[in-house]
Amino acid sequence: MISAAAHQQVFRWVLKRLARSGLMKGKTLGIDSTTLEANAAMKSIVRRDSQESYSDYLQRLAQAEGVEAHAAAAVQRMDRKRAKKMSNEEWVNPHDPEAEITRLKDGRTALAYKTEQAVDMESGAIVAVTTHGGARGDTDSIRETLPEAAEAVAEEIAECTPEGKYAVHFAGVEEAVADKGYHSNEVLRELTELGVRTYIAEPERGARKWDGRRAEQAAVYANRRRIRDARGKRLLAGRGERVERNFAHQFDTGGMDRIYVRGVENVHKKLLLQAAACNLALLMRTLYGAGKPRAAHDSRSELFFTILRLYSALIALCQLESTFSEDQDIRLNHPPCHYSESCRASKTVV
Repeated sequence: MISAAAHQQVFRWVLKRLARSGLMKGKTLGIDSTTLEANAAMKSIVRRDSQESYSDYLQRLAQAEGVEAHAAAAVQRMDRKRAKKMSNEEWVNPHDPEAEITRLKDGRTALAYKTEQAVDMESGAIVAVTTHGGARGDTDSIRETLPEAAEAVAEEIAECTPEGKYAVHFAGVEEAVADKGYHSNEVLRELTELGVRTYIAEPERGARKWDGRRAEQAAVYANRRRIRDARGKRLLAGRGERVERNFAHQFDTGGMDRIYVRGVENVHKKLLLQAAACNLALLMRTLYGAGKPRAAHDSRSELFFTILRLYSALIALCQLESTFSEDQDIRLNHPPCHYSESCRASKTVV
């Protein structure tokens, strides 16, 4: 089995090709995440303490409340009425213990993983990929993703393009762009202390009480000022083009919205290869004008038919010129006849 370290080397190798082609800047990074449904069913979960299934757990609760445990309809009615919360601290799937219970984007509750990516806002290159349990919050996972992205950018600073230029920003990561799910006082303060300017959308929270937390207050107000100016609005609007478009290519078009492997390590390996393929497509589109073999084949077919159309137009033009030359020769060799008065009179119909 190929290790996760080998997959990471493949991802970094493609990233190095991007840096040498001038397609990686590294100054401004967009951070976003999505949930991926795991290859594990909710009906198979068991309690961590007693290892009993959900149905056995319901029957035990029914007996404790005096409900006939063997009456399935009565047990279901009791389950609908009781206040319940599927906690990851209490429940686990024995077939995939690292998958976590969470709510998916379509509203369903399922076992899932979460992937988070850092994307270059200038070129759209994926700089870093991290994988977590599905219930991990954005304000927690960014503390792992952004440092890994900063390390990847730092490794490519010394790479130069064939023209002898250094495309990667010499000072590394300086700006971070994210949606309102990443907005928290602690995250903004930590990133400010690291020297990273934040452009994180702020949710509506009403009046704030700071109680002497001046560092967090200054970080929040500075972020608010930046997202309201022209550059901040442009960066937040550009997330749809740079970050979310990559997600659409990988998970919607690429069919990775559901994972068919188990374990964080195996999921992470598939995500690394998917991100490396996405970066490779960006490189191919820049160099050859087509990012996929099918697109290259279609482009070649279009070129072939374009040449045929041009050739047909050239033949038609040559035929038109030949016809025009023949008409000119006829006019020169056979000048028009000027009828005399008697000739015109003879041709007049009486």
